[in-house]
Amino acid sequence: MKGYWIVKANTVNAEKQKDYASLASKAVEKFGGKYLVRGGQSLNKEGSIFERNVVVEFDTYEIAKQAYESEEYEYAKKILGDEKDRIFAIVEGT
Repeated sequence: MKGYWIVKANTVNAEKQKDYASLASKAVEKFGGKYLVRGGQSLNKEGSIFERNVVVEFDTYEIAKQAYESEEYEYAKKILGDEKDRIFAIVEGT
């Protein structure tokens, strides 16, 4: 089954967010991920409001987990440090 990163985020530090996005994209690419949603217009109907939504599809759930735990993505996360406001889930799907 496919694996997905589902992320909802607010920008806390725009400069760090830009650097993070560039590095995170390298991890996504290395593990064959495909961005299905990356920003764009959204309408929040329930729950907390986040300004940015991202959905990345990987060939398998295991690959999605490996990408998150990879050295490349660990480095991207370090760029943000504690300056982040987000929800990040790895989900198995079809």
